[in-house]
Amino acid sequence: MSLPKNNSLKKTAQNLRRDMTKEERHLWYDFLRTYPLQFKRQVIIGNFIVDFYCHKANLVIELDGSQHYDNNGLTHDAQRTDYLKSLRLVVLRIPNNEIWDNFLGVCEEIDTIVKENSLPHQSANG
Repeated sequence: MSLPKNNSLKKTAQNLRRDMTKEERHLWYDFLRTYPLQFKRQVIIGNFIVDFYCHKANLVIELDGSQHYDNNGLTHDAQRTDYLKSLRLVVLRIPNNEIWDNFLGVCEEIDTIVKENSLPHQSANG
């Protein structure tokens, strides 16, 4: 399935890839970049740019800093999550502090979700 994409966000997505947060950088370079299934960074889906996306697992990973926990952030994130779920995507929201306090646990959770959601994409005959 091809996802909708607002091409006017292309430059912003490129800038976000170049200027990753330290939490995004840690998760990318220390886990996702070499994960067996391909993840992409700062992917445009509709009118949103998601932090990480794995097509084969239909998984979006969002790292949430403190701005995501005020009233505006919570409302915006709920709308964003609802939209992504309407596209049959799984959305995993990870607070930034979890990247530092429980990196192994975060990686294990991502791995579990990827394996659960990518099974239909694997051939039963090998």
